[in-house]
Amino acid sequence: MSPESQGQNEHYLSVARRGFRTWRGDRPFWAGLFTMLGGAPIMYFPYANMHLGNVTLAMSTTAGAGSLIIGVLLVTLGLTMWFHSIVRVFAGVAAILLALISIPVANIGGFVIGFLFALIGGALSVSWAPGETSAKEEPAPAAAAPAEEAPGILSFAKGEPLPEGALHGAGIPEQQAPYETTAEAEGGRHRAG
Repeated sequence: MSPESQGQNEHYLSVARRGFRTWRGDRPFWAGLFTMLGGAPIMYFPYANMHLGNVTLAMSTTAGAGSLIIGVLLVTLGLTMWFHSIVRVFAGVAAILLALISIPVANIGGFVIGFLFALIGGALSVSWAPGETSAKEEPAPAAAAPAEEAPGILSFAKGEPLPEGALHGAGIPEQQAPYETTAEAEGGRHRAG
């Protein structure tokens, strides 16, 4: 069996797991997951009814709509962290701010559960940075210039003297145009004004 044909015999679950692992590594996966998990209790608890025997305990408050909006925004920010990781810093800061706002608005931040999850998810998103590319993924280096195109640099590297004028003006910055004094003569006004 040749090394090229090993991939054909793999189980589809192994291939799917490896693909998911690659997808998860390219984005702040855990930040998005924690942020979405934080949004769920914040938007659920104000509309939930708890049954204790024959007694129904309703936890709804006057800020139920605010809780729903905060929870939906946190879930949306979590999905944004997954699928648009370029805006991860904005999404992380917004998740932290929404988590802090959920304390007074949404039943103490979803009974502190949603607050903590959203806070951790936002912090993970702000601190996440994309990994470095591996040696297999790096682009091939450009071909070196032939010796005829840059004789001065190559001859200097070989120890040969540089040709006449090879470094002419290399260390001198470009001179700017002289300062016009006509504006001072016209009283500092522009010609159009």
